[in-house]
Amino acid sequence: MRRFSQRSSLVTLSEINITPLLDLAFVLLIIFVITTPLLDQSINIKLPTGGRPDRQVDPHDKRTVEITQKGAYYFDKRPMSLDQVEAELKKDYRMNPNLIVCIRADEMGRNKDTYAVIDRCLRNGIYKYMLRTEAPKTQ
Repeated sequence: MRRFSQRSSLVTLSEINITPLLDLAFVLLIIFVITTPLLDQSINIKLPTGGRPDRQVDPHDKRTVEITQKGAYYFDKRPMSLDQVEAELKKDYRMNPNLIVCIRADEMGRNKDTYAVIDRCLRNGIYKYMLRTEAPKTQ
């Protein structure tokens, strides 16, 4: 009998319980699924409606300039002045001549802010730009 009790004390547990690890993985997955769409629309801009669906553009060729209703400029989601936006666009255009500037301006914003970005693009030889709109609602 003594031999049996010594033997059971030497047996080690060779299995790892992975249930807590799976729970953690699912929680992280749910968090990423919920927060990913929020990251895309971090700047509160209401685009005007109309236009055609977007054509496919290589993401490496596209830079986005966003203009809020109050006239604040954002270059690839970073707040900047108009001069800083122009400097970044010039630098990017020198490195990539296929650059396309996507301009997302709030529908209630001032037109002069949008025209200023277009003017800076044209001054620097950047002739490819897109004015972004919201897709029209179908009834």
